[in-house]
Amino acid sequence: MASWSELKSSCRSLFFSAEYDSGPIKEHGRVQWWRLQRVSLSPEEAGLCGCWQFIAVWRQREYLRRGKVIKSEEEYSFYATSLLAQDHSAQGLLEFIRGHWAASENGSHYRRDKSLGEDASLVRCPRAAHCLAILRNLVLGLFELQKDQGKADASYVPGWRRRMKTTEAIQLITKGV
Repeated sequence: MASWSELKSSCRSLFFSAEYDSGPIKEHGRVQWWRLQRVSLSPEEAGLCGCWQFIAVWRQREYLRRGKVIKSEEEYSFYATSLLAQDHSAQGLLEFIRGHWAASENGSHYRRDKSLGEDASLVRCPRAAHCLAILRNLVLGLFELQKDQGKADASYVPGWRRRMKTTEAIQLITKGV
């Protein structure tokens, strides 16, 4: 009888013949492989208005310490897109997907954590955590609006928050910017 890892690797080769394989990419203390397979179809076949492709992405990560693998992971992700197959190569689609996650992690999450200390929050109740996330989004949105209008007296959120008086904050929320 075959082991689980042997079954997984044989299934991957049988059922996931990649249209594009990134090869090993070494970054951030890990080695990653990305494989993409896509299926072109009409929106009627997909059952989704405007959907022209389904995309499957297989990722494998090996975390390294002193040049040795300490942990290995693999995952599958599935996407639907309105992009036409003839307009974008498989490599281009994979770059879109990787770019989206990089923008989310570096743009939103990093900023929310560094500016507002989101990761340090000890709130575990899902409703309370959701409310705090809404408030953090409100703070970032108000800061960006004030910054765009030249009314923010700081170039980053923590400095702006420290200088904001309670009455000014209430005015921003109730009357708008």
